Amino acid sequence: MLSHERVWAAIDALAERYSLSASGLARRAGLDSTAFNKSKRLSSDGRPRWPSTESLAKIIEATGASLEEFTGLVEGHGATSAWQARRSAVPLLGFAQAGAGGFFDDAGYPAGQGWDLVELPARATASSYALQVQGDSMLPLYRNGDVLIVEPGAATRKGDRVVVKTTAGEVMAKVLERQTVKSIVLVSLNPDHPDRDIPMRDIEWVARIVWASQ
Repeated sequence: MLSHERVWAAIDALAERYSLSASGLARRAGLDSTAFNKSKRLSSDGRPRWPSTESLAKIIEATGASLEEFTGLVEGHGATSAWQARRSAVPLLGFAQAGAGGFFDDAGYPAGQGWDLVELPARATASSYALQVQGDSMLPLYRNGDVLIVEPGAATRKGDRVVVKTTAGEVMAKVLERQTVKSIVLVSLNPDHPDRDIPMRDIEWVARIVWASQ
């Protein structure tokens, strides 16, 4: 049901989704910075004051959101991050950059600055991100420039293609052969590169490859 409370909550959620305050959202849309202040949501006599359709159109255009996205927030589908809000795009990073610090949190999810965005042919999940292959170490399966979509929270099993980052900063794409509490055994995609048996204490994170652009 369309209600005064839900419409204003959706505006707040849209601002949060794009890392903005309510005032910041108003400024980005070319409105007065106080347009969405809580004090402006009720008239002096206490009656509900609704945002205009013009102001709603401006904030949707300013953020690049869709009408369906805003409607979903009105219906209470919840707020998400700015990356997730672009339902067909995920953050993109090169393998060489991925080995450096500051791009991932402790669980292997995207963090920090410096990410680009890449469009996907299908909707991504909240935790999806992309890594771009650099060099020929993953031939013949993945070529230089191919984009791998990975899911850091997805369950993995024998035979899955995975991206692994070690505590030393090495990032590699391999096939999972075996994983125990002590070690992980990885089969190389390129026969010119050796298979790896790495102690789990030296593994920072493992993420399953769910899609590749080829």
